[in-house]
Order: sequence, then C-alpha cells, then structure tokens
Amino acid sequence: MAFVSSGYNPDKPMEGRITDIGPQHFEQFYPEVIAKNKGKWAYHEILEPGVLVHVAESGDKVFTVRVGTARLMSITLIREACDIADKYCDGHLRFTTRNNMEFMTTDEGKLAELKKELMSRKFAGGSYKFPVGGTGASVSNIVHTQGWVHCHTPAMDASGPVKAVMDAVFDDFQNMRLPALVRISLACCLNMCGAVHASDIGIVGIHRKPPMIDHEYLDNLCEIPLAVAACPLGAIKPSKVEVDGKKLNTVSVNEERCMYCGNCYTMCPSLPLSDGDGDGCVIMVGGKVSNRISMPKFSKVVVAYIPNEPPRWPTLTKTIKHIIEVYSANAKKYERLGEWAERIGWEKFFELTGIEFTQHCIDDFRDPAYYTWRQSTQFKW
Repeated sequence: MAFVSSGYNPDKPMEGRITDIGPQHFEQFYPEVIAKNKGKWAYHEILEPGVLVHVAESGDKVFTVRVGTARLMSITLIREACDIADKYCDGHLRFTTRNNMEFMTTDEGKLAELKKELMSRKFAGGSYKFPVGGTGASVSNIVHTQGWVHCHTPAMDASGPVKAVMDAVFDDFQNMRLPALVRISLACCLNMCGAVHASDIGIVGIHRKPPMIDHEYLDNLCEIPLAVAACPLGAIKPSKVEVDGKKLNTVSVNEERCMYCGNCYTMCPSLPLSDGDGDGCVIMVGGKVSNRISMPKFSKVVVAYIPNEPPRWPTLTKTIKHIIEVYSANAKKYERLGEWAERIGWEKFFELTGIEFTQHCIDDFRDPAYYTWRQSTQFKW
C-alpha cells in the first residue's frame, strides 16, 4: 500500500508520471503509411536489387531503397543521410539489424531520382557512401564486432577485413545472381559478439597462444582472485615467482586447459593475449537462422587458420570470394550454402572448393539431447 499512500493511483498508472526520461517510444517516429497499416500488410516484392515495395490490405504502398553502410560511421555521414531523407522521404529513415539504411517513400515517382542521388554520393577514395543492394539472392551487408577500433580482446580487426571482403563481393551485393541469400558475419574473437555461428559464411578471429604473464606488475594491477575466477576452464591458479630476488604474488596458466578467450585479460591487464604472430582467423560455413526448406543450422569450420594480413587481408578475401563462386555455380535455386553442402556432402564441398581438409575441420560435437528437443516448426513425426 506504500504506492497508494504516496499518491499512486493503480486505476490511472500514468497520472502524474514523468515520461520524458530515456528514449521516446519508437512508434511516434513511424512514417504515416507505416503507422496506418501496422500489422495489415498483404505482401511485399523486390522490384530490383535494393528496391522493395510493401503493399497493405488497404491498397497503400510504401517503396523502400536499401543501402549498405558501415557499422561505425561519422556524424557528417549521418547528417548527409538525414538530408536525403528530408528531401525524398518526409524526414523518415530506418536502420536494419545488418547496418543497412532504408529510405522509404509512398511516391513511386521519386524512386529513380532517390536511387540516382544515393549512388552519386562517394567518398574521396571513390567508394560509395550509400550503395544500393543487399536484397534477395545476394550477399547481404556484413555485420561485425568491434575489432581493433574499440575491443580489448580481439584476435583480428573487424572493420578492416569486412571492408576488404565486401569490396571483393560487392558485385553480388548489388545483384541477385546467387542461388539464395548469403549472409557473412565477422567476430573478432571467440567470445563472438557477432552472429558467425548462424551465418552462411562466418569469419572468427582466434588467438593461438595463452596469455603472457607480466609477473612484475600483476599483483599491483590485478585482483588475483578475480583473474582466477574469470577463467571459464579453471586454467588459472594463484602462484608465486621470484623476480630480481623478490618473491611476488602472481598466477600461472595451464596451457592445456586454456582456450585463449581473453576473459582473464578483462579482469587483469597483466595477462595480455594479443600476439602478432599467433593471432588470425578461421572461416566457418553453412549456418543459418532461417527455418525455410530446412531447419536452422550452425556453421562449421572449413579453414582452420588464416593469418592477419592488414590492411587488405588478401588470403581471407580470396578464399571467401572463391567459396561464393563455387556455391553459385553448383547450388540449386533457393538453396542456402549450408543446404547445398549437406546435399552434396561435406567431402564433396571440400573437393569442389579445393580447400584442404585438416583434423581441425572435424566436427566432433555430440549431444543427443540437442537432436531430440523440438526446436523448430518443422516437426517430424
């Protein structure tokens, strides 16, 4: 009853309530046609790569031009996008979960002019600021994690290799010649704050060496119990060493247990993990979230290690481009990359792509419960 005695009226929960704290409700920013027809859309079509039309039960239409953008962008680029939205879209602009921008209009007559303006804007280096594409049977915009720009445990960069890979597959972003959609994702370490486990092609940064231990400073910089507790595999334990005749409190690492995740470095800066020679990435293939044709799938490792090769990552980009070309030439229409590999067999996948099969590619995941749970709408009786 404390709320009632303080003046709160349960029959009128919003009475006297301050509501301007935090973000405003997103519905107030809907375009008028979206708000009017929410939940009442009849169908949608892709008119051309990057251009969609959604048709409501009322007959209203909204045309969308989708452009790929970078995950990290400048204020000036955002302002430029807002100026375009003001000019053609009544000030409305939408971001998708894969770092695309979508410009929406109800005026079909504006489409050609809008698309022309978007494709006319370029950076000083010549690349497109707002490339149109990423719909249908194409390579969608690449999602990625922080990389060297911001994260403290990456085994590779994120923005750099993503830019290099997208440059290599850009034609397939702008066209819809592939058998089906190809999603590419990048996670810059095994903590994997990117969707690589469920993407057609996943790039995962990997450390290959255990953390280095700065014994001299560790006890002064770190709470040793926190560093020990941070290890998910119990590979770290308290220890003592002698440095310059002084006995110091420190830790030791069981290298056989260590999986190079970097959790210990999060707790203790005297346990750095990054290594110029040991760090690199793996390529995973065959994941998807879609429930269409077949159930969702986890991706599998097909290339166990590629070294970091900044600034353009030539081995990585060449390998991914090659996988997409082989898939495009051999898969059936509507068949996702993992579905194609499973239909022909993974042995045939390695044969066609020419990728070397090593012991690191063996999938030894076994969990009977995983296969007995009903996880999908595709029930099999």
